[in-house]
Amino acid sequence: MCGHVAGFERQGGDLACDGVPLAALAREHGTPLYVYSAARIDEAYRRFDAAFESVPHLVCYAAKANSSLAILRRLASLGAGTDVVSAGELRACLESGFPAAKAVFSGVGKTDEELRYGIETGILAFNAESEREIERIDAAAAALGRTARIALRVNPDIDARSHPYISTGLKQNKFGVDIGRAREIFERAAALSHVRLSGVQAHIGSQILEAEPLAETARELAALARELIAAGFPIETVDIGGGIGVGPGAPTPESYARAVLPGLAGFSGRVLVEPGRSIVGPAGALLTRVVGVKRERGKAFVIVDAGMNDLLRPALYEAVHTIESVAAGKGPRIRADVVGPVCETADCFLHDADMAEPEEGDLLAILDAGAYGSAMSSNYNFRYRAAEVLVEGGSSRQIRRRETFEDLTRLERS
Repeated sequence: MCGHVAGFERQGGDLACDGVPLAALAREHGTPLYVYSAARIDEAYRRFDAAFESVPHLVCYAAKANSSLAILRRLASLGAGTDVVSAGELRACLESGFPAAKAVFSGVGKTDEELRYGIETGILAFNAESEREIERIDAAAAALGRTARIALRVNPDIDARSHPYISTGLKQNKFGVDIGRAREIFERAAALSHVRLSGVQAHIGSQILEAEPLAETARELAALARELIAAGFPIETVDIGGGIGVGPGAPTPESYARAVLPGLAGFSGRVLVEPGRSIVGPAGALLTRVVGVKRERGKAFVIVDAGMNDLLRPALYEAVHTIESVAAGKGPRIRADVVGPVCETADCFLHDADMAEPEEGDLLAILDAGAYGSAMSSNYNFRYRAAEVLVEGGSSRQIRRRETFEDLTRLERS
């Protein structure tokens, strides 16, 4: 269930995070509650960094996975770079200690304001999604008297073999340009005086559990880089994206590097990787309390106080999270749907879960919830977003307080 060094494991039968009992955290901070292991985050980043030590590289944490300021500060202190998809993420990362020179700006719909902000702050590169975006970056840079660095995002038409909603590298997806058009785009962009195309990038999807699509992407990018270099273009970076999944059978940082590095052989520039979920996903759990157990027409429902507004992934793209009792489960086994209070049938965390029958008030832990949990949460049904706690060195601290009614209504009051 947890990594070999840090994370969530049982002590005396009860779940703890790096030695801190989850039940104690729930008593102190209430539920729903996100709990993160700082040691697990540190370990994951360091493993990625070490896995690519044989080549010049930069591990750019995908901030969209979890943009908690405390987590951003921690990764910045470790020397990570960052991959952002909005001006808000970029500002949060810069204010958390990431150098602008280690930031890449992705995203298919960057606004003029976002382009200006990225240029003004001096980011490493924009991952440009289209030829028109390159022209817009050139115009924005000219207005500021600057030159902006760009990596062209290409679409290699490679199936990530994950859920269609998080597949981004197929020709029918909205991301990037046809890889076959890359050279002509570079040739036309050479006439622009305020941009420098210095890299190529691809990101084919998320929660990828097989290494071969990632390896194929690296091979395609390296071949493109070699072609462009031979044509006289100064390609300094190849950004192979992220998307490494979590859970049983997912690539480790080491197996991921072993899969992709052979395809990059012969490229002497810097390799960029953009892991997000694989750094923070297993480091987080969502604690939720059982409201009741309901039986109707032979079907059992375990109703909890967390909802799809707290963790959207199961409702959005049928993501499966392991759910465990925080206390050692000793009751009879039942098969039940674990559901929340939101007024949507989709508000279900796990269908037909085989679990010890809980009682009202029992705590459950929804595991591997450190990525795209809090970051995608909302106030649907006028619910308050959960508090968040970071466990560091055997103690815990609250890094986000639970929202209140006043928080939700402040912007609507005169």
